[in-house]
Amino acid sequence: MGQLVLLVPTDRADVPIGSAAIEAIARLGVTSVSLAADSHTTTIILEGWAFDPAWPGAAIRVLCGSPEETRTLQSIAHMAVSAAANQGGTLP
Repeated sequence: MGQLVLLVPTDRADVPIGSAAIEAIARLGVTSVSLAADSHTTTIILEGWAFDPAWPGAAIRVLCGSPEETRTLQSIAHMAVSAAANQGGTLP
């Protein structure tokens, strides 16, 4: 699954979550959007099976406006963890 993290200065971030922006990023293959922020940085996490994070420009223009003020992080690992019950085994 393609995943891209956009980091935008909070004072510059005005993330549009209207129907036009959602439709535009859906056309890019994005199926999931998460937002997080603190007083300095707004983080936008985009994911989608058909989304290609190697070409972030269109998503940045739709959601962040200015590519010059947006940092991008691309996923290098993705894993699921299970809280399986101990079945008598030991950890290495």
